Amino acid sequence: MTAATEAGALTERRDNVLLITINRPEARNAVNSAVSAAVGGALVEAENDPEVRCIVITGAGDKSFCAGADLKAISRGESLFAPGNEQWGFAGFVRHVVSKPTIAAVNGTALGGGTELALAADLIVAAESASFGLPEVKRGLLAGAGGVFRLPAQIPQRLAMEMILTGDPISAATACEYGLINHVVPDGTVVEAALALAERIAVNAPLSVQASKRIALGIQSGDRPSENEGWTQSEAEWQELMDSEDAKEGPMAFAEKRAPVWKSR
Repeated sequence: MTAATEAGALTERRDNVLLITINRPEARNAVNSAVSAAVGGALVEAENDPEVRCIVITGAGDKSFCAGADLKAISRGESLFAPGNEQWGFAGFVRHVVSKPTIAAVNGTALGGGTELALAADLIVAAESASFGLPEVKRGLLAGAGGVFRLPAQIPQRLAMEMILTGDPISAATACEYGLINHVVPDGTVVEAALALAERIAVNAPLSVQASKRIALGIQSGDRPSENEGWTQSEAEWQELMDSEDAKEGPMAFAEKRAPVWKSR
C-alpha cells in the first residue's frame, strides 16, 4: 500500500482500487485549480492503468467531503479548473468521463460543487452526518457543474426543484430515502465502506464492467452525448450570470462575512 501526495489531493492504491482524497481540510476541501488538476490527473492515471478497476473519491478530515467552489478564489478572479485541461470540468471530475466505475465516499457536508461532484460519481456511500445541497442561489451563482440538470435526473423533480431554488440541504437519510445515494454508514466508516463496495466491483471482469458502464450511461468516445445540451445551456446561463452585479456581490459578501445585498442586475 503506497501513498503519493499531489498538489490538492492524495492518491492511494488499495489492491485494484484507486482512492483519491481531496486534501484541503483547512478549507473544507473547497475546490481550486490545484484540486482540479490533482483529481483530474488521478483519473487519467486510473483510466490508463489496467490494474485499477474502480475509483473512490473522498475528502480529507471528517467534517466536509467538499464545500464546493473556493469562493475566496472566485472573489480574487482565479480559475477553478485544471490549467490546460479545463475540459475535465469542476474538480477535474464532473465532466471527466472515464470507463472505470467511480464511487463518492461522502464523509461530511457536500455542498454546491461537493454535491455536483457526488452526482458525477456512479455510486455514492455517505456517512450518517453527511448532507447534500446546492446553495449557489444564496451566493448569486448557479450550480453550473451539472447540478441543475443532474439532480432532477437522479431524484424526484419536486424535491430537486426545492433544493435548487431554496439552496437548502438535505440529510444523508433523506438522500438515501429518495435514491440519491446507495448506502448510509456510521460516521468514521465511510471510506472503508466505499472501498468494500469497490472491491465487490473489482472482483468482476474489468472489461465487462467498463463496457456495461458505457452502455448504461450512454458513453461514446469519452463523452456523454445525452448531457451535452444541459452543459451548453449551463455554460450560457453561467456566462450571462457572471456579468451581473449580484454574481460579484455573493462571493464578496461571503469573503467579508456579511449578508449579501441583491440588486437583480
